[in-house]
Amino acid sequence: MTWVSIDLNADLGEGFGRWRLTEDEQLLSVVTSANVACGFHAGDAVTMRRVCAQAAERGVRIGAQVSYRDLAGFGRRAMDVPADELAAEVAYQIGALEVFARAAGTRVSYVKPHGALYNRVVRDEEQARAVVDGVLLSGERLPLLGLPGSVLHAVAEQAGLPVVAEAFGDRAYTADGVLVPRGQEGAVVTDPAQVVERSVSMARFGVVTSHCGRSVPVRARSLCLHGDTPGAVALARQVRTRLEAAGVRVEAFV
Repeated sequence: MTWVSIDLNADLGEGFGRWRLTEDEQLLSVVTSANVACGFHAGDAVTMRRVCAQAAERGVRIGAQVSYRDLAGFGRRAMDVPADELAAEVAYQIGALEVFARAAGTRVSYVKPHGALYNRVVRDEEQARAVVDGVLLSGERLPLLGLPGSVLHAVAEQAGLPVVAEAFGDRAYTADGVLVPRGQEGAVVTDPAQVVERSVSMARFGVVTSHCGRSVPVRARSLCLHGDTPGAVALARQVRTRLEAAGVRVEAFV
């Protein structure tokens, strides 16, 4: 059997005050990387501190999940933010999370855009460059986790930043290998068996069936497991169990 490895990441800390969206502690027993909300689309100081401490205790890598300033829309609304402002806000979010990561005895290991910003920087060079500038402004040359072939990755590589390709077991893909927008029917794959099957296919063979039935290449080093879907913990455990049974090593990319 040919051995391959994959990182499992999840969006965590996506609560605010007394409201919690994700089952952080249980998901941290499954994933190898935690994309922690930094307060702009979700999350607050207490939540960030708690998730960083729990992640450090389990040896899970901590990533800053940066977004547009959009608490009301959970960071999923399209926004036009000036490049210099966006760069400063990305650096701000990384710095805030770094405080709590250090307090837990670890560091922020990578950066991942969230929601509308994630989708925007797939094609928008100005916004992608602003994200990269924000990472550089934070003082660390952190890897950027994102869609393979994205403008963000091209700009990051030009700036000398490492990039990590990501795939989604529970999101539909177009024939050209990008995510189907959430507003479209079928954008989210809800059948657990399909999510597991797609995850194994991408990890083992680097391919996934698109929404139009065509097989498309999706080569990734990290697989995202959304923490805000119903039954997220049980599904994450199923995915990890099946990956390991298929001969895939589950380990962090950093």
